[in-house]
Amino acid sequence: MSHWPNPLIERRADPFILRHRGSYYFIASVPEYDRLEIRRAATLAGLAQAAAVTVWRKHAHGPMSALIWAPELHHIDGQWVIYFAAAPSPEIKAGLFQHRMFALTCDANDPLTGEWVERGQIRTPIDSFSLDATHFVHQGKNWYLWAQKDPAIPGNSNLWLAQLATPWQISGQPIMLSRPQYEWECAGFSVNEGPAAIRHQQRLFISYSASATDENYCMGLLWIDAAADPLVAANWHKSAAPVFTSSWDNRQYGPGHNSFTRGENGEDVLVYHARSYTEIDGDPLYDPGRHTRIKRFDWDADGMPQFGTPPADSVM
Repeated sequence: MSHWPNPLIERRADPFILRHRGSYYFIASVPEYDRLEIRRAATLAGLAQAAAVTVWRKHAHGPMSALIWAPELHHIDGQWVIYFAAAPSPEIKAGLFQHRMFALTCDANDPLTGEWVERGQIRTPIDSFSLDATHFVHQGKNWYLWAQKDPAIPGNSNLWLAQLATPWQISGQPIMLSRPQYEWECAGFSVNEGPAAIRHQQRLFISYSASATDENYCMGLLWIDAAADPLVAANWHKSAAPVFTSSWDNRQYGPGHNSFTRGENGEDVLVYHARSYTEIDGDPLYDPGRHTRIKRFDWDADGMPQFGTPPADSVM
């Protein structure tokens, strides 16, 4: 199957799809920003009709009581893990929200019915606005990749990488992989966020999202030789141009906050959100029109991803 309805799932931003043991698992930000839901289906298309099971709700007070953002579901060394960001209130202080990163784990076979245990905040050397954590395995190690504000650097967030000691504890000193530097990364806000990793041939790639969450939102790309040390910043390369952007012809605006999965036939699939309009009343963050979309993508002769153009809204 190489074509899916667009959007696949409405009113779900920051989408993440995990393929595990023949099933697809879906998790994303809900418009109310108050809970974590998981869906499961045998096919990608089936996720659209799959029941959403709430596995956790925000606290009434405290650091996990507001703006539950950008969850991801991973299966790490036999254990289910959900990463998410949360804040103590919706307030903006010093120009930023107050998010920190948190983890839940589940030891049951079924993450929809098993008990989820709160593992607390994932601590990093800087105590600052942080979010959008993801996990990947590379060179036989577990890696933690996220977005965080460095008070010494202008802008909202940069991309950071560290090895994991446990699914909820980093190991060693993180390195900064990328900071907003190009004009297309600084439209509205200077942002690098929403990273996702994928391996192809002899390279490891990291996609990420940049700029404000309106029509300026777009995707950038980092890559490294698969044999090189990921904790040496000089080993990484960065595209000087965005790799996935709004399409005025197709009325698709602000594509980004992506993840990667594989289709039923093994094809590479880009998972992302985008709006079909630019007219937004108030803060784009609270507009529920960022819908989950998926599309197949390919690789060029040099082994670089070719994400193409976000396709127009359609039905199967």
